[in-house]
Amino acid sequence: MEYTIRNAKRTDMPRVLALINELALFEKEPHAVLVTLEELTQAGFGEQPLFHCFVAQVGEEVQGMALVYPRYSTWSGPVIHLEDLIVTQAMRGTGLGSALLEQVVRYGREKGVRRISWEVLDWNEPAITFYEAKGARVMRDWNVVQLDEEGIENFLN
Repeated sequence: MEYTIRNAKRTDMPRVLALINELALFEKEPHAVLVTLEELTQAGFGEQPLFHCFVAQVGEEVQGMALVYPRYSTWSGPVIHLEDLIVTQAMRGTGLGSALLEQVVRYGREKGVRRISWEVLDWNEPAITFYEAKGARVMRDWNVVQLDEEGIENFLN
């Protein structure tokens, strides 16, 4: 199978949003995606892009994506966060995920980051196995902490 890993373009954002929705369905959170196509496009391709996105293209169709953004660690310095790495269910096991992850790692090295971090659900054993096989360390003793919009308002009130 031939594929291309490339930087996403503005015109890829409808497909990227479809992949995000596919991931939400897989993660049993189909109604959790709040971002709109317009917001996603503006955030990635506005005057000050908030993220960088890679896509995996097979033929004419985007079948996977990886979205990263810069962070700063008080312990490590510059890092990037891999928000999502998504490959369509039909294309899993074909090497697209590995190719996307490799592109993210190369991008991180080019940017001079000291760490690339991301989260994985504890029940997603295929993903955990995949990441560990690539040399990633799954830190099972850390918990993700978030405040959503309601939580932000409650905190401030």
